Amino acid sequence: MTDATPRPVPYDRELEPGLAAFLDLVERIPLRAHTILENRAHFATIIPPIQEQVAGLPVVWEDRVIPGPEGAPEVSVTVIRPTELPTAGPAAAPGRAPGVLGIHGGGQVLGTRFFGTGELIDLAVRYGTVGVAVEYRLFPEAAGDGVPGTASGEDCYAALEWFAGHADELGVDPDRLLVSGASAGGGLSASVALLARDRCGPRLAGQLLNTPMLDDRNDTVSSRQYDGIGAWDRNNNDTAWDAILGAVRGTDAVSPYAAPARARDLSGLPPAYIEVGSAEVFRDEAVDYATRIWATGGEAELHVFSGAYHGFSGFSPDAIVSRAALDARDSWLRRVLRLS
Repeated sequence: MTDATPRPVPYDRELEPGLAAFLDLVERIPLRAHTILENRAHFATIIPPIQEQVAGLPVVWEDRVIPGPEGAPEVSVTVIRPTELPTAGPAAAPGRAPGVLGIHGGGQVLGTRFFGTGELIDLAVRYGTVGVAVEYRLFPEAAGDGVPGTASGEDCYAALEWFAGHADELGVDPDRLLVSGASAGGGLSASVALLARDRCGPRLAGQLLNTPMLDDRNDTVSSRQYDGIGAWDRNNNDTAWDAILGAVRGTDAVSPYAAPARARDLSGLPPAYIEVGSAEVFRDEAVDYATRIWATGGEAELHVFSGAYHGFSGFSPDAIVSRAALDARDSWLRRVLRLS
Protein backbone atom coordinates (compact mmCIF):
# COMPACT_ATOMS: atom_id res chain seq x y z
CA MET A 1 0.00 0.00 0.00
CA THR A 2 1.54 3.31 -1.08
CA ASP A 3 0.73 6.91 -0.22
CA ALA A 4 -0.91 7.22 -3.67
CA THR A 5 -3.49 4.58 -2.75
CA PRO A 6 -4.34 5.01 0.93
CA ARG A 7 -6.32 2.28 2.62
CA PRO A 8 -10.06 3.10 2.65
CA VAL A 9 -12.09 3.37 5.83
CA PRO A 10 -14.15 0.16 6.11
CA TYR A 11 -17.89 0.33 5.71
CA ASP A 12 -20.26 -0.19 8.60
CA ARG A 13 -21.39 -3.77 7.99
CA GLU A 14 -25.02 -2.86 8.55
CA LEU A 15 -24.74 -0.44 5.60
CA GLU A 16 -23.25 -2.87 3.11
CA PRO A 17 -26.57 -4.23 1.71
CA GLY A 18 -27.77 -0.67 1.11
CA LEU A 19 -24.51 0.21 -0.63
CA ALA A 20 -24.90 -2.80 -2.91
CA ALA A 21 -28.47 -1.73 -3.69
CA PHE A 22 -27.31 1.84 -4.42
CA LEU A 23 -24.63 0.64 -6.83
CA ASP A 24 -27.04 -1.74 -8.57
CA LEU A 25 -29.88 0.75 -8.93
CA VAL A 26 -28.20 4.14 -9.32
CA GLU A 27 -24.68 3.48 -10.57
CA ARG A 28 -25.00 0.40 -12.75
CA ILE A 29 -23.53 2.39 -15.68
CA PRO A 30 -20.07 3.84 -14.90
CA LEU A 31 -20.24 7.62 -15.26
CA ARG A 32 -17.78 8.76 -17.90
CA ALA A 33 -17.93 11.59 -20.44
CA HIS A 34 -19.34 9.28 -23.10
CA THR A 35 -22.00 7.74 -20.78
CA ILE A 36 -23.58 10.91 -19.35
CA LEU A 37 -26.58 10.72 -21.69
CA GLU A 38 -26.98 6.99 -21.06
CA ASN A 39 -26.93 7.63 -17.32
CA ARG A 40 -29.55 10.37 -17.70
CA ALA A 41 -31.83 7.96 -19.53
CA HIS A 42 -31.34 5.43 -16.75
CA PHE A 43 -32.08 8.07 -14.08
CA ALA A 44 -35.37 8.80 -15.82
CA THR A 45 -36.43 5.21 -15.10
CA ILE A 46 -35.68 5.33 -11.37
CA ILE A 47 -37.17 8.72 -10.38
CA PRO A 48 -40.86 8.24 -9.56
CA PRO A 49 -43.26 10.80 -11.06
CA ILE A 50 -44.33 13.48 -8.60
CA GLN A 51 -47.87 12.10 -8.70
CA GLU A 52 -46.59 8.81 -7.26
CA GLN A 53 -44.39 10.55 -4.71
CA VAL A 54 -47.30 12.51 -3.19
CA ALA A 55 -50.01 9.85 -3.56
CA GLY A 56 -52.10 9.58 -0.40
CA LEU A 57 -50.18 12.30 1.43
CA PRO A 58 -51.61 15.60 2.74
CA VAL A 59 -49.69 17.76 0.28
CA VAL A 60 -50.43 19.61 -2.94
CA TRP A 61 -48.01 20.49 -5.70
CA GLU A 62 -47.84 22.69 -8.76
CA ASP A 63 -45.32 23.42 -11.48
CA ARG A 64 -44.29 27.00 -12.19
CA VAL A 65 -42.00 28.63 -14.74
CA ILE A 66 -40.09 31.55 -13.24
CA PRO A 67 -37.58 34.11 -14.51
CA GLY A 68 -34.07 32.76 -14.82
CA PRO A 69 -30.82 34.66 -14.31
CA GLU A 70 -30.37 37.78 -16.42
CA GLY A 71 -29.88 36.78 -20.05
CA ALA A 72 -30.56 33.10 -19.33
CA PRO A 73 -33.57 30.86 -19.97
CA GLU A 74 -36.54 30.64 -17.62
CA VAL A 75 -36.39 28.09 -14.83
CA SER A 76 -38.99 25.43 -14.03
CA VAL A 77 -39.81 24.81 -10.37
CA THR A 78 -42.26 22.64 -8.47
CA VAL A 79 -43.92 24.04 -5.37
CA ILE A 80 -44.91 21.54 -2.67
CA ARG A 81 -47.24 22.66 0.12
CA PRO A 82 -49.15 21.03 2.94
CA THR A 83 -52.89 20.91 2.41
CA GLU A 84 -53.31 22.83 5.66
CA LEU A 85 -51.22 25.65 7.06
CA PRO A 86 -48.95 24.60 9.93
CA THR A 87 -49.13 25.82 13.48
CA ALA A 88 -46.55 28.58 13.79
CA GLY A 89 -43.53 27.76 15.90
CA PRO A 90 -41.88 29.97 18.52
CA ALA A 91 -41.05 33.44 17.20
CA ALA A 92 -42.47 32.54 13.78
CA ALA A 93 -44.75 34.74 11.72
CA PRO A 94 -48.34 33.75 12.59
CA GLY A 95 -49.83 31.48 9.96
CA ARG A 96 -46.62 31.44 7.90
CA ALA A 97 -44.72 28.28 7.06
CA PRO A 98 -40.97 27.77 6.85
CA GLY A 99 -39.67 27.62 3.28
CA VAL A 100 -37.15 25.13 1.90
CA LEU A 101 -35.44 25.53 -1.47
CA GLY A 102 -34.55 21.97 -2.49
CA ILE A 103 -31.70 21.33 -4.93
CA HIS A 104 -31.29 17.85 -6.39
CA GLY A 105 -28.10 15.82 -6.67
CA GLY A 106 -26.57 14.05 -9.65
CA GLY A 107 -23.18 15.68 -10.04
CA GLN A 108 -24.76 18.62 -11.92
CA VAL A 109 -24.82 16.29 -14.93
CA LEU A 110 -27.72 13.97 -14.05
CA GLY A 111 -31.23 14.04 -12.62
CA THR A 112 -34.21 16.34 -12.50
CA ARG A 113 -35.85 18.37 -9.76
CA PHE A 114 -38.00 15.34 -8.95
CA PHE A 115 -34.88 13.49 -7.79
CA GLY A 116 -34.94 15.72 -4.71
CA THR A 117 -38.65 16.23 -4.04
CA GLY A 118 -38.85 13.38 -1.54
CA GLU A 119 -37.22 15.55 1.14
CA LEU A 120 -39.61 18.44 0.45
CA ILE A 121 -42.64 16.15 0.63
CA ASP A 122 -41.43 14.65 3.90
CA LEU A 123 -40.86 18.08 5.46
CA ALA A 124 -44.25 19.33 4.25
CA VAL A 125 -45.96 16.34 5.88
CA ARG A 126 -44.03 16.45 9.16
CA TYR A 127 -43.54 20.17 9.66
CA GLY A 128 -45.83 21.99 7.27
CA THR A 129 -43.00 23.51 5.26
CA VAL A 130 -43.43 24.94 1.78
CA GLY A 131 -40.83 23.55 -0.60
CA VAL A 132 -39.58 24.69 -3.99
CA ALA A 133 -37.65 22.23 -6.15
CA VAL A 134 -35.58 23.83 -8.91
CA GLU A 135 -34.79 22.46 -12.39
CA TYR A 136 -31.33 23.87 -12.98
CA ARG A 137 -29.30 23.61 -16.17
CA LEU A 138 -27.07 20.56 -16.44
CA PHE A 139 -23.52 20.22 -17.68
CA PRO A 140 -21.77 19.87 -20.06
CA GLU A 141 -24.55 21.55 -22.08
CA ALA A 142 -24.48 24.63 -19.81
CA ALA A 143 -20.68 24.92 -19.91
CA GLY A 144 -20.70 27.92 -22.25
CA ASP A 145 -23.25 29.91 -20.27
CA GLY A 146 -21.66 32.77 -18.31
CA VAL A 147 -18.77 32.25 -15.92
CA PRO A 148 -17.54 28.65 -16.29
CA GLY A 149 -19.37 26.23 -14.03
CA THR A 150 -21.83 28.72 -12.55
CA ALA A 151 -24.96 28.26 -14.69
CA SER A 152 -26.63 25.75 -12.36
CA GLY A 153 -25.87 27.80 -9.26
CA GLU A 154 -27.24 30.93 -10.92
CA ASP A 155 -30.47 29.08 -11.74
CA CYS A 156 -30.78 27.98 -8.12
CA TYR A 157 -30.12 31.51 -6.89
CA ALA A 158 -32.80 32.84 -9.26
CA ALA A 159 -35.20 30.34 -7.68
CA LEU A 160 -34.27 31.60 -4.21
CA GLU A 161 -34.95 35.20 -5.23
CA TRP A 162 -38.31 34.20 -6.69
CA PHE A 163 -39.17 32.17 -3.58
CA ALA A 164 -38.37 35.07 -1.25
CA GLY A 165 -40.18 37.54 -3.51
CA HIS A 166 -43.34 35.38 -3.50
CA ALA A 167 -43.29 34.54 0.20
CA ASP A 168 -46.62 36.28 0.82
CA GLU A 169 -48.34 34.43 -2.02
CA LEU A 170 -46.92 31.09 -0.88
CA GLY A 171 -47.68 31.65 2.80
CA VAL A 172 -44.01 31.50 3.76
CA ASP A 173 -42.21 33.23 6.61
CA PRO A 174 -39.32 35.04 4.85
CA ASP A 175 -37.26 34.85 8.04
CA ARG A 176 -37.35 31.05 7.91
CA LEU A 177 -36.00 30.29 4.44
CA LEU A 178 -33.58 27.39 4.12
CA VAL A 179 -31.56 26.04 1.19
CA SER A 180 -31.01 22.29 1.18
CA GLY A 181 -29.46 19.65 -1.02
CA ALA A 182 -27.47 16.44 -1.12
CA SER A 183 -24.29 15.68 -3.08
CA ALA A 184 -24.22 18.13 -6.01
CA GLY A 185 -27.33 19.67 -4.44
CA GLY A 186 -25.32 20.22 -1.27
CA GLY A 187 -22.57 21.95 -3.21
CA LEU A 188 -25.11 24.09 -5.04
CA SER A 189 -26.75 24.97 -1.72
CA ALA A 190 -23.37 26.26 -0.55
CA SER A 191 -23.06 28.25 -3.80
CA VAL A 192 -26.50 29.79 -3.25
CA ALA A 193 -25.54 30.80 0.29
CA LEU A 194 -22.38 32.49 -1.03
CA LEU A 195 -24.32 34.28 -3.76
CA ALA A 196 -26.99 35.49 -1.31
CA ARG A 197 -24.28 36.86 0.99
CA ASP A 198 -22.25 38.54 -1.75
CA ARG A 199 -25.25 40.06 -3.55
CA CYS A 200 -27.05 41.11 -0.38
CA GLY A 201 -29.88 38.86 -1.47
CA PRO A 202 -32.54 36.96 0.49
CA ARG A 203 -31.57 36.27 4.07
CA LEU A 204 -31.24 32.54 4.68
CA ALA A 205 -31.98 30.93 8.03
CA GLY A 206 -29.61 28.09 7.18
CA GLN A 207 -27.90 25.94 4.60
CA LEU A 208 -28.24 22.16 4.78
CA LEU A 209 -25.24 20.63 3.02
CA ASN A 210 -25.74 16.88 2.91
CA THR A 211 -22.61 15.06 1.63
CA PRO A 212 -21.77 18.20 -0.39
CA MET A 213 -19.77 18.30 -3.62
CA LEU A 214 -17.59 21.34 -2.99
CA ASP A 215 -14.11 21.06 -4.53
CA ASP A 216 -13.22 20.54 -8.18
CA ARG A 217 -9.64 19.53 -7.36
CA ASN A 218 -10.67 16.06 -6.13
CA ASP A 219 -7.24 15.59 -4.54
CA THR A 220 -7.95 14.88 -0.87
CA VAL A 221 -7.00 11.71 0.97
CA SER A 222 -10.64 10.62 1.03
CA SER A 223 -10.97 11.08 -2.74
CA ARG A 224 -7.99 8.78 -3.25
CA GLN A 225 -9.32 6.26 -0.74
CA TYR A 226 -12.47 5.80 -2.83
CA ASP A 227 -10.92 5.66 -6.27
CA GLY A 228 -12.75 2.85 -8.05
CA ILE A 229 -14.78 1.72 -5.05
CA GLY A 230 -17.95 2.85 -3.31
CA ALA A 231 -20.83 5.11 -4.22
CA TRP A 232 -19.90 8.17 -6.30
CA ASP A 233 -16.21 7.29 -6.47
CA ARG A 234 -13.31 9.50 -7.52
CA ASN A 235 -13.81 8.63 -11.20
CA ASN A 236 -17.46 9.72 -11.20
CA ASN A 237 -16.40 12.90 -9.45
CA ASP A 238 -13.73 13.60 -12.07
CA THR A 239 -16.24 13.06 -14.87
CA ALA A 240 -18.69 15.51 -13.32
CA TRP A 241 -16.16 18.25 -12.57
CA ASP A 242 -14.67 17.95 -16.08
CA ALA A 243 -18.16 18.44 -17.52
CA ILE A 244 -18.87 21.39 -15.21
CA LEU A 245 -15.61 23.32 -15.61
CA GLY A 246 -13.90 22.07 -18.74
CA ALA A 247 -10.48 23.61 -19.35
CA VAL A 248 -10.51 25.87 -16.27
CA ARG A 249 -10.85 22.98 -13.85
CA GLY A 250 -8.01 22.90 -11.34
CA THR A 251 -6.85 26.42 -12.18
CA ASP A 252 -7.12 29.68 -10.28
CA ALA A 253 -9.89 30.73 -12.69
CA VAL A 254 -12.46 28.50 -10.96
CA SER A 255 -15.24 30.58 -9.42
CA PRO A 256 -16.29 29.93 -5.81
CA TYR A 257 -19.86 29.99 -7.11
CA ALA A 258 -18.95 26.88 -9.13
CA ALA A 259 -16.81 25.17 -6.47
CA PRO A 260 -17.53 26.67 -3.03
CA ALA A 261 -14.31 25.27 -1.55
CA ARG A 262 -12.54 27.90 -3.68
CA ALA A 263 -14.12 30.74 -1.69
CA ARG A 264 -11.42 32.60 0.22
CA ASP A 265 -13.85 34.12 2.71
CA LEU A 266 -16.48 31.99 4.45
CA SER A 267 -17.53 34.64 6.93
CA GLY A 268 -21.05 36.02 7.18
CA LEU A 269 -22.77 32.86 5.96
CA PRO A 270 -26.01 31.43 7.35
CA PRO A 271 -25.71 28.55 9.84
CA ALA A 272 -24.57 25.40 8.09
CA TYR A 273 -25.42 21.77 8.71
CA ILE A 274 -22.78 19.59 7.08
CA GLU A 275 -23.24 15.83 6.98
CA VAL A 276 -20.89 13.31 5.40
CA GLY A 277 -19.82 9.70 5.71
CA SER A 278 -16.32 8.73 6.81
CA ALA A 279 -16.17 6.22 3.93
CA GLU A 280 -16.73 8.47 0.93
CA VAL A 281 -14.98 10.84 -1.46
CA PHE A 282 -16.45 14.05 -0.01
CA ARG A 283 -15.40 13.47 3.63
CA ASP A 284 -12.29 15.65 3.71
CA GLU A 285 -13.63 18.60 1.72
CA ALA A 286 -16.76 18.68 3.91
CA VAL A 287 -14.68 18.66 7.10
CA ASP A 288 -12.44 21.40 5.70
CA TYR A 289 -15.44 23.57 4.75
CA ALA A 290 -16.86 23.36 8.27
CA THR A 291 -13.45 24.08 9.79
CA ARG A 292 -13.04 27.18 7.64
CA ILE A 293 -16.50 28.46 8.60
CA TRP A 294 -15.60 28.05 12.28
CA ALA A 295 -12.32 29.89 11.69
CA THR A 296 -14.32 33.01 10.74
CA GLY A 297 -16.50 32.79 13.85
CA GLY A 298 -19.35 31.36 11.81
CA GLU A 299 -21.87 28.65 12.70
CA ALA A 300 -21.48 25.11 11.36
CA GLU A 301 -22.68 21.81 12.72
CA LEU A 302 -20.57 18.98 11.30
CA HIS A 303 -21.43 15.29 11.47
CA VAL A 304 -19.08 12.62 10.07
CA PHE A 305 -20.79 9.25 10.33
CA SER A 306 -18.54 6.26 10.86
CA GLY A 307 -18.29 3.73 8.05
CA ALA A 308 -20.95 5.52 6.02
CA TYR A 309 -21.00 5.59 2.20
CA HIS A 310 -22.22 8.44 0.02
CA GLY A 311 -26.01 8.72 0.36
CA PHE A 312 -26.18 6.09 3.11
CA SER A 313 -29.21 7.39 4.99
CA GLY A 314 -31.41 7.16 1.91
CA PHE A 315 -30.51 3.59 0.97
CA SER A 316 -29.94 2.18 4.46
CA PRO A 317 -32.56 4.12 6.47
CA ASP A 318 -33.03 1.48 9.17
CA ALA A 319 -29.35 1.09 10.06
CA ILE A 320 -28.37 2.43 13.48
CA VAL A 321 -25.94 4.98 12.01
CA SER A 322 -28.59 6.14 9.51
CA ARG A 323 -31.14 6.68 12.27
CA ALA A 324 -28.54 8.72 14.14
CA ALA A 325 -27.94 10.82 11.02
CA LEU A 326 -31.65 11.41 10.44
CA ASP A 327 -32.14 12.38 14.10
CA ALA A 328 -29.21 14.82 14.00
CA ARG A 329 -30.46 16.43 10.80
CA ASP A 330 -33.97 16.69 12.20
CA SER A 331 -32.69 18.29 15.41
CA TRP A 332 -30.83 20.96 13.44
CA LEU A 333 -33.84 21.68 11.22
CA ARG A 334 -36.11 22.10 14.23
CA ARG A 335 -33.71 24.57 15.83
CA VAL A 336 -32.87 26.61 12.73
CA LEU A 337 -36.45 26.82 11.45
CA ARG A 338 -37.84 27.36 14.99
CA LEU A 339 -40.30 24.51 14.68
CA SER A 340 -42.64 23.75 17.54
